[in-house]
Amino acid sequence: MSAEVKPDLQPEIAHILLIDAVGYSKLLVNEQVELLQELNRIVRATPTFRAAESQGKLIRIPTGDGMALLFFQNLQQPAQCALEISGALQDRPHLQLRMGIHSGPVNQVVDVNDQMNVAGAGMNVAQRVLDCADAGHILLSKHLADDLQHYRHWQPYLHDLGECEVKHGLRLHVFNLCKDNFGNPHLPDKLKRAKRWKPSAGAGVRPVPPPRFLRSALITAVVLAAIALAFSFFVLLRKSSPGISRAVPERPTLAHVPDKSIAVLPFENLSDEKRNAFFADGVQDEILNHLAKVADLKVISRTSVMQYKGGAPRNLREIANELGVAHVVEGTVQRVADRVRVSAQLIDARTDMHLWAEHYDRQVADVFGIQTEIAEKVVSQLRAKLSPQEKAAIQERPTQDLTAYDLYLRARDLVDAIAFKAGGSEDLAEATRLLDEAIARDPKFLLAYYHLARADDIMYFLGLDHTPERLALAEKAVRAMHELRPDSGEAHLAQAQHFYWGYRDYNKAKAELVIAKEALPNEPLVLVLSGYIDRRQGRWDDSTRELERALELDPRNLFILQQVSYSYQYLRRFKDMAAVLDRVVAISPNDLTTRVQRAFVDLQWRADSKPLHDAIQAVVARDDKAVSPVSDRWLLLALCEHDKTAAMRALAVLPKDGCDDEGIPFPRAWCEGMASQIGGDQTAARAAFMRAREEIEKLLREQPNYAEGLCALAVIDAALGKRDQAIQEARRASEMLPVTKDALNGARVADYRAITCALAGDRKGAIEQLSNAVQRPGGLNYGQLRLHPYFDGLRGNPDFERIVNALAPDNKKER
Repeated sequence: MSAEVKPDLQPEIAHILLIDAVGYSKLLVNEQVELLQELNRIVRATPTFRAAESQGKLIRIPTGDGMALLFFQNLQQPAQCALEISGALQDRPHLQLRMGIHSGPVNQVVDVNDQMNVAGAGMNVAQRVLDCADAGHILLSKHLADDLQHYRHWQPYLHDLGECEVKHGLRLHVFNLCKDNFGNPHLPDKLKRAKRWKPSAGAGVRPVPPPRFLRSALITAVVLAAIALAFSFFVLLRKSSPGISRAVPERPTLAHVPDKSIAVLPFENLSDEKRNAFFADGVQDEILNHLAKVADLKVISRTSVMQYKGGAPRNLREIANELGVAHVVEGTVQRVADRVRVSAQLIDARTDMHLWAEHYDRQVADVFGIQTEIAEKVVSQLRAKLSPQEKAAIQERPTQDLTAYDLYLRARDLVDAIAFKAGGSEDLAEATRLLDEAIARDPKFLLAYYHLARADDIMYFLGLDHTPERLALAEKAVRAMHELRPDSGEAHLAQAQHFYWGYRDYNKAKAELVIAKEALPNEPLVLVLSGYIDRRQGRWDDSTRELERALELDPRNLFILQQVSYSYQYLRRFKDMAAVLDRVVAISPNDLTTRVQRAFVDLQWRADSKPLHDAIQAVVARDDKAVSPVSDRWLLLALCEHDKTAAMRALAVLPKDGCDDEGIPFPRAWCEGMASQIGGDQTAARAAFMRAREEIEKLLREQPNYAEGLCALAVIDAALGKRDQAIQEARRASEMLPVTKDALNGARVADYRAITCALAGDRKGAIEQLSNAVQRPGGLNYGQLRLHPYFDGLRGNPDFERIVNALAPDNKKER
């Protein structure tokens, strides 16, 4: 065996152009975005850039306030490109650039996997050249200038500026490139201020020897530092005790993330037509989906990475830290007529090292082939194990019809966005229409069937269309998936969702999830659905653990975080609920729904309506319509404050199906009746309750076994004075959906059984049901019992007050 040590990284000569926007950090965020977009357009339009890109001999790297261009064909390319950019700036005085050029080694290929790395000596020197420049300058290293001087047409424009001391005590010999009105002919400020040396023969970058007195000072400082370090170490040992250990929770850092972890960030759409944004999203999405099939990788879900879509410069190290990954993939997509250009690069965020990059220019029809190639390259670079089944999954194309694919992307976004919206039936209906159209174009489009089944099941489950016909449509889509690809993870996940949402058959759903997990190792929805099932079966701790595991794959998914907060709400762990929502607010500080939900905690926990009142009024003061997404919370607040005017204003912006209360399908007329009742208008209230009853009766004729619907009817009948009938309906609803069958909706039905008794005047029955309700997880809490008009008839009753006081925050320890 040879003992020869071989270098890990094989250098390659690159001709480097660094571009930096002067004054970038002083701009507003939107101005920074606009500047970078304009700079990108200028650079891409230059003939040198386009020629190198078309031949696949160009690497481009964003640098925050500019970019690095690496050419590999000839050393004239960066200088020529710099002049072309300078020429384009003549009529753009607001765009001030400085440029640095050098030719030197970069570590583009490492080991047998051909890993690329654009760090290295070449990049370091180019950066130091750039650091010497002012606005308008095109500075060159002496090394590159010496080579250019062999060409007669460059000689008149190269001006020797001599050597100057730069970073780390080095001397750098630079030249200024000026041609006609291109470039900046003036001496850079750094060379005016700093000491300059006469050029040394053959010198490009060399060390500056320190003065003699500094050497003595340095030796003294080193000795003193060593003494101080030894003393500190001694003190540390003295303070440490082998019997005592202190664990201090630390925020996860890049040093602790799995090496084979990755996030595929949204690709930038370079197409002129903005409608191609869906196409660019699709390119990124399929690469992500391919990688997510590899069990040896940790791949962050689409929901979290899409939050980084936009033109703002990216701090990849910060993004990777937020997502808990070691690597990121980013790129660009440009679709022009029947051609597509895709650039992608793999970056180790821990070191900012570029491991691999590639550029593709092909027919649009081959876009799925590009996605597969990129995914395979990434898997190879990360040295991930790839089973034959995973390799086949990566190579599979979702569809051959690009129009069908575009329809699918639009529909998928509508289904994914349903989580936080009040109502949502219109969006789901539009999604099913788009998916039906996509399937009509490609009857073998598996993912289209998956999201169609999902949309139909959600509409059925949420009561937006709780009819046998809707359930049959979901069943049809799931069946089609099993006929197309019975072993696919998507087919088993769709079947699990169908069992869960359509039939509440939790055991069968769990069995399907076990199969789906094998094929979809990075799918957070598998863990989320498992958490839902555990929660509905009363295994609250198991449920929370599953949801937290899902967050490892989707750490910025607001919906999952909200679901964790809902679990704490039902457990009446309001301190924990507030902490989770604070995390959501930190991720999305401008999200109205989250801020209002955070304020809602104080109403439930302490019966303090002021935070919720202030949060909503801050929005209402600008525009009533802006509060529509949280109009259900506004209405609840108005009822708790017995404010008819606010209740009517909330009703005016409440969505069509916004009166639904966590699965209990109250018609809008019920909310109208409650608003009239707190205002003392009993006639209007009764008329509204009668309308609500007619709607619920119609619903129950179509769906006689709908427990939540029967529960709503019981409450309405209680408000109408149908005492015995209401109590009987509430009892039947609880028998149809007991808490033992569904710890969420069953608990809500049981809660409303207590409310039915209270509204019907059955105080004994209400106290009995409330006593049971507060002993288990559920929706009743201190704030609701203390403030909601549902319980006005019980106020002053000693037994009721005892139940309420037992839930008061001072009497209930928060875990």
